[in-house]
Amino acid sequence: MIFVTLEHILTHISFSIISIVIMIHLMNLLVYEIEGLRNSSEKGMIATFLSITGFLVIRWISSGHFPLSNLYESLIFLSWSLSIIHMIPYLGNHKNDLSAITAPSVIFTQGFATSGLLIEMNQSAILVPALQSQWLMMHVSMMLLSYAALLCGSLLSVALIVITFRKKIYFYLKNNNFLSLRKFFFFCEIEYENEKINVFKKTSFLSFRNFYKYQLMQRLDYWSYRVISLGFTFLTIGILSGAVWANEAWGSYWNWDPKETWAFITWTIFAIYLHTRTNKELQEQSMNSAFVASIGFILIWICYFGINLLGIGFHSYGSFSFISN
Repeated sequence: MIFVTLEHILTHISFSIISIVIMIHLMNLLVYEIEGLRNSSEKGMIATFLSITGFLVIRWISSGHFPLSNLYESLIFLSWSLSIIHMIPYLGNHKNDLSAITAPSVIFTQGFATSGLLIEMNQSAILVPALQSQWLMMHVSMMLLSYAALLCGSLLSVALIVITFRKKIYFYLKNNNFLSLRKFFFFCEIEYENEKINVFKKTSFLSFRNFYKYQLMQRLDYWSYRVISLGFTFLTIGILSGAVWANEAWGSYWNWDPKETWAFITWTIFAIYLHTRTNKELQEQSMNSAFVASIGFILIWICYFGINLLGIGFHSYGSFSFISN
């Protein structure tokens, strides 16, 4: 009983703190940035991380297994993973451009986890036989860490696309001309790349606002690439460990189960993204890679939620009762 009480206290504390952090971010966005408030929001995210960590430890002790056996626990772990990603730039003394992505994502996942939809999962239960393996912690934690990193990186790419095209998109949509829209994307890409090449030559002629916009786009592109690279590494480890677990549980490394298939599709999309960034002939076309990452954002949610909610395949125990990855 005491463990249940502590879990409720910690989840309410973490949700309350992250709500305050969101309010601070809105104040800085709508009014003006105050250094003291920004530091307070960063400390709030650290407090949120510690609260969620305490919840996971208590859940682990009370249940006797790593708390990744159902949708409720996986969402809490996803929130924990997002808070870790949020703190990476802060700990490295970088400007935290991830905060606009990670903080709302944490409150969204925690809010859904603690909503009435998952109230039956709040109590820990005995693991089903398929999940009673030492691979549970390795495989599922790597997959959820990869989801968190890839979601953040993809959202940063989406933000880059929006900022790049927001001034001109209305004009071309108003003409309702598909050919013009295609030309728009092509020429806007050229315009963006020329701006990257000539920015330092034209700094004296650029307004402060345009130069700030360019710097923001550069940082978004920088962090998107690095966070997605981290997430891709976790995803690769998660898929490989899952294959070993599948061979141990089902006698085959790969069964083309719907969950496995969509995980492979997601891996392929982000492999294409990384190829466009490392290939010398393609790496300058950052908008193309950003579009690939935005597609990956949709695929992650299909892989994480969509397949589990359908309750089909070997991972059918992941549908609102148990979740494997």
